[in-house]
Amino acid sequence: MQDKKNAFVTIIGRPNAGKSSLLNALIGEKIAAVSAKPQTTRTKITGVLTKDETQYVFMDTPGMHKSKNRLSEHMVKTVNDSVADVDIAMFVADCTKKPNDNEKNMLDNLNTKAGKAILIINKIDLVQNKEKLIEIISEYSSLYDFDDVIPVSALTGDGLDIIMQTLDKYAVAGPHYFPDDMLTDQPEKVIMAEIIREKALNNLNDEIPHGIAVTIESLNERDNKAGEPILDVSAVIYCERESHKGIVIGKRGSMLRKIGEESRCELEEFFQIKVNLQCWVKVKEGWRNREGMIRNFGLS
Repeated sequence: MQDKKNAFVTIIGRPNAGKSSLLNALIGEKIAAVSAKPQTTRTKITGVLTKDETQYVFMDTPGMHKSKNRLSEHMVKTVNDSVADVDIAMFVADCTKKPNDNEKNMLDNLNTKAGKAILIINKIDLVQNKEKLIEIISEYSSLYDFDDVIPVSALTGDGLDIIMQTLDKYAVAGPHYFPDDMLTDQPEKVIMAEIIREKALNNLNDEIPHGIAVTIESLNERDNKAGEPILDVSAVIYCERESHKGIVIGKRGSMLRKIGEESRCELEEFFQIKVNLQCWVKVKEGWRNREGMIRNFGLS
């Protein structure tokens, strides 16, 4: 019997580089919200993958950006803290974009416990000219001495096997810190809230989503009249302004119904149970700059 091994891996990069999509693809389940809107991920999300005797613990982080409010200050701190005590960092870059100042600052300050970092060049399915891919790799490689460089597409799965083969080199002898069948340390209510927030992000106008937070107020499993199990979920979508509330609800409740229906379908698929979802909308003025509210939403 082989000795057990583990590898702690943090995933960092700019907003919209595809970090959460990559985490979901590597784990094989959707555990992190994905949206075309930047800064979808607000906190550290842990994904766990156990293959044979090795357990990989991935930490998805918010995209590095310039702080604009108290919430984004917490998000930036999460990124900086996440690289302090891991075996390796995976720096995810969007191959369709050149390095920006936030990425350069991140790489200047990158310092993992083991001093190891892999450059993940994502979205290669969007590049036909491979010479441009080589140029982008060269630009990022000039900014940091990466231990490995792996071009991938989180969307198509191209290159994911190479990531896992590469990470195996960095695994160290040690126990499995999570049960082997666990995929994430996120509580059920957090996963549910993130699914609903993702649907809101994908359906609402650009100026609204960043002021959205979702909480699960109640959760109750019961049998319906046919004797089948059903999950009653009551969720509250918070927005920052009264004017935003009407947009979230939509004309005659159309937007809220759309968000609720899309959320319910995904909740049923994820938890493999019928779901009765009730969504409400409330206003918390300027909550992203209110430390108590940020803490209440579990974002600090």
